[in-house]
Amino acid sequence: MSDPTPTHAIVVMGVCGTGKSTIGRGLAQGLDCTYADADDYHPEANVAKMRVGIALNDEDREPWLDRLRQLIEQHQADGQSIVLACSALREIYRERLQPVSGKLRFIFLCGDRDLLAERMAARTDHYMPSTLLDSQLATLEVPAPRDALWCDVADTPETIIANAHRYVIESA
Repeated sequence: MSDPTPTHAIVVMGVCGTGKSTIGRGLAQGLDCTYADADDYHPEANVAKMRVGIALNDEDREPWLDRLRQLIEQHQADGQSIVLACSALREIYRERLQPVSGKLRFIFLCGDRDLLAERMAARTDHYMPSTLLDSQLATLEVPAPRDALWCDVADTPETIIANAHRYVIESA
């Protein structure tokens, strides 16, 4: 007998400082599934560049995105859901993340630049300096509303997680 519970592959996306990790963890907990942070899958060379304030280019991101797509595909092959926190800034990156079978759902976290800069300045546990925020904003290709749930990060994490949870369940 097959399991009637649908599996989900969700990417919580946005520029640095939007709270992708917080929202991703909360959503994964609510869905009782795996959470992964794309930052944990960067090659050391990418981390080293970002640590000194050098923005990544498409060539830097390609093997990283491929590794993330493989992670998503492995979860799908195992019949497991996954929530991935990943910037996914450009449409070509989101396309590269798409698994061979199945469909990704995107939760787009957006917010005011000043709020994001304030959040980044306050964090002490991340290698990405706040100087890269403007680079990320310049790179960002905002997904169309039909392609992602848009969430304003000025809302509380609890509100965003509840809206994202409802979106995932209703779009299954």
